[in-house]
Amino acid sequence: MAMTRKQRRLILIGAGVGVLGLAATLVLTALRDSIVFFNSPTDIVEKQIAPGTRVRLGGLVKPGSVERGEQLAVRFAVTDGNRDIRVAYQGLLPDLFREGQGVVAEGTIEPGGSFRADTILAKHDENYMPKEVADALKKQGHWKAGEATQAKAPGAPQGKLQ
Repeated sequence: MAMTRKQRRLILIGAGVGVLGLAATLVLTALRDSIVFFNSPTDIVEKQIAPGTRVRLGGLVKPGSVERGEQLAVRFAVTDGNRDIRVAYQGLLPDLFREGQGVVAEGTIEPGGSFRADTILAKHDENYMPKEVADALKKQGHWKAGEATQAKAPGAPQGKLQ
């Protein structure tokens, strides 16, 4: 029995949709670990991320850990209240970079578990902390109510920020 033109078209469209669905599934599976906005120090230690791997490290700048060196070199520890990771960075820090404040560092894991950052992102003002950092601190049990929260402009709707 010969197929009609309409049947062939439906089979071709169905096969195309199936191939696109499979491709999307493969891409999302491959990128699953990179979709995360950042990893907390505990995540990095528990996942045993290999040296040389590029990641984003997020948490709080540990008070008392900032050491400034020559030629804009700076070392500090990022903590989630549970674990700390030493970070080395060379360059200008954001104006809002301070001890005890939220920070996200982009860079690579070094042998020995330290972190070499090439980008440092600091929080926007005294009332703002990236949602991901706040959620990670809550998850670790180190969030105190009344600490930094998502900043909202005066008069802005109090809904979810995009």
